[in-house]
Amino acid sequence: MGLDRSVAIKKLQELIGRDLQTIRAQYPDVTVYTESGTLNKGWAGHVCERYLGLQINSSRSPNFGSWELKQGSLKRLKNNGLVLKETMQLCMIDPVHVLATPFQQSHLFSKLTKVVIILREDNERDQLKPKIVHSVASFNLDGVLLEEIEADYEMIRQQIKNYGFPSLSGKMGIWVQPRTKGKGHGSTSRAFYARKSLILKMSGWE
Repeated sequence: MGLDRSVAIKKLQELIGRDLQTIRAQYPDVTVYTESGTLNKGWAGHVCERYLGLQINSSRSPNFGSWELKQGSLKRLKNNGLVLKETMQLCMIDPVHVLATPFQQSHLFSKLTKVVIILREDNERDQLKPKIVHSVASFNLDGVLLEEIEADYEMIRQQIKNYGFPSLSGKMGIWVQPRTKGKGHGSTSRAFYARKSLILKMSGWE
């Protein structure tokens, strides 16, 4: 049985204002770098899993039962302000599933209605610098936002139907964009990504 979302949110909110590096020190099984010196990109998420009393999950998404944890990165500017660094992957795009499935029965809809988002500072050049947690939130997908994201999804469905899966482009979508996973490098896979504007709404960081 998964951890109840409301209980998890309350516990995760205790991390606001705290440094995940400091919390990590409590869990020796969570490492930032491997013995070979390779960065463990998921270490901050593993800290949160352990903080919630769960064992580290090696799958793509922690299994919390009825909800999923996502983390977004904030960058501190020279004027000491904070801005969102990047978009957020929501789920892979299976063209067969997308073509056969209306939005409110889709994997994308399921992800958006189950997500809990943590925003924390990140410093790509020095992973050992503090990673302060600034917000923990879930959100309700309804109203105009629901309609507009559904329109994004339906437009992507039509693009696949009319022009094929490879025609999907990150330029598409107001709130959700379809693009190659990561930076591409010849990849033919595609994923749904939340644009920065959507992450800000989902996290309450507007």
